[in-house]
Amino acid sequence: MQIIEKQSGEAFKLKKGQLLKVIDPQGKQVSDMVLFNTDDKREKISSGKTMDYEESILISKANYIWSNRSNKMMEILEDTNGRNDFLLAPCSPETFKIMYKNDKYHPSCFENLYTNLEKFDIEPDDIPTAFNIFMNVQFDKYGKISVKPPKTKAGDYILFEARMDLIVGLTACSAEDSNGGSFKPIHYEILD
Repeated sequence: MQIIEKQSGEAFKLKKGQLLKVIDPQGKQVSDMVLFNTDDKREKISSGKTMDYEESILISKANYIWSNRSNKMMEILEDTNGRNDFLLAPCSPETFKIMYKNDKYHPSCFENLYTNLEKFDIEPDDIPTAFNIFMNVQFDKYGKISVKPPKTKAGDYILFEARMDLIVGLTACSAEDSNGGSFKPIHYEILD
């Protein structure tokens, strides 16, 4: 079991056929995930292609996560929570300035993703919209969105199977609204 401490992130490789289990050990914590093809990092996770091909904005069990080149990157085998987001970008320093009116330094998923992905020669401008695991984004009949606390309970998890060799960036999200006002770790396991 690997631990991503609160408001931090990690990056690692995942081989085709391996399983990635992302766990919320305490409940009510979001994890941002980005994916890149190990053999060509210009191929990466695409929220638009995924929602197109899965014909849904709510991506969960039995759905695939697709790349910008229309290839399957991951399959979701299990999802005990069932609520994830693929609409919102990773929180960034600008998020906290614009939305939270905070000019002081604040850890962000964007920073945690690109600093951990540097070792794979992935730069800040390469970071796409993340698959926001456990994030509870709601929307009204007019399309107005709101971020609610995650519905996860301690031990909830999502299980992915890699459909290609991948570089994975994973965080324990740093945005207050996304996590119900508190920050906790995220656990993950790579299973053969």
